[in-house]
Amino acid sequence: MAQTMLQSALAAEPDNVNLAVALAALQLRGIQMVWYSPDDALAAEAHAGATLERALRARPNSIAVLEAYCRFLSATNRFVESLVTCTRALSFDPWNGLALYPLVGLGQLHLGRFEDGLATFRQADRFDTPQVSRWTWLLGAGWANLLLGHGDDALSWLQRSIAITPASGRSHMALAAAYQQLGRIDEAKAALKEGLTLRPGTTALNVSPPTKNASPVFVEASQRIIQLMIAAGLPES
Repeated sequence: MAQTMLQSALAAEPDNVNLAVALAALQLRGIQMVWYSPDDALAAEAHAGATLERALRARPNSIAVLEAYCRFLSATNRFVESLVTCTRALSFDPWNGLALYPLVGLGQLHLGRFEDGLATFRQADRFDTPQVSRWTWLLGAGWANLLLGHGDDALSWLQRSIAITPASGRSHMALAAAYQQLGRIDEAKAALKEGLTLRPGTTALNVSPPTKNASPVFVEASQRIIQLMIAAGLPES
């Protein structure tokens, strides 16, 4: 319904950049949350990309446009390009927690730059952002520590993330991997069980995000984390 309303509004005002960015952002959310069928997802991705490229030409210095295009590049696993665009957005708004976490930080992790990603999440956490928004980069910092093999450091970040938003499921599965890495087997199994309750149907085959364009270093480290989750009770298929 929201998509239909935005499409209708944009048809009436085709030069309205704000409407175009809002529609593209909604479509990106749909792609990331798997709201679309595979064919519809491809169409939404193509439409969002074309829309944001037009918006960028119209308003090359707009924070909202740069942020949305940065999100598009990140959501479609174009990590090198996303870092360039996100950095430009941050040059206008250095305290933009959204650009720092899901865009710069995740891009760095997928490119195998784990220490850089951790530093980005730490920086985002230092900003005076409402606590309800903080769970994402707390999860990111925990994930970065897991990728680095620092299970003990990952625990506090993941626990803080869950304390803010316990319903993700992914946070509990990452927590299970951290406990498993530390030999705290019972706690690992309990955390994994909670994660499966929140995200039923999760297996080793679908627990991780797409690895298209990701560094082999990231893929290898991610597989180690998945093996820890399997040991804690994650179904393999």
